[in-house]
Amino acid sequence: MRELLLGAARTYYVGLINKHISNVEVLLTNPTGIGEHQDIQAAIEEELGKIADYNDKLEMLIKYFTKPQQQEENKDDKKDKK
Repeated sequence: MRELLLGAARTYYVGLINKHISNVEVLLTNPTGIGEHQDIQAAIEEELGKIADYNDKLEMLIKYFTKPQQQEENKDDKKDKK
């Protein structure tokens, strides 16, 4: 059960990070996608703040709640994503 919950939390945070990365990509490639907002830089900064927040939570989850062997596997997964 523990591994299931940790896996679900990890997937949840990665999904949210990817969502906000996608939002930044939209803002960078199509600034009219923001509509009512005039300050694109502020919108990008807000999205980056959300990415940083979820990334911090993901790192804390991995650091404090996964076993050392799983931490090595997670580091390998992060390298593969880049």
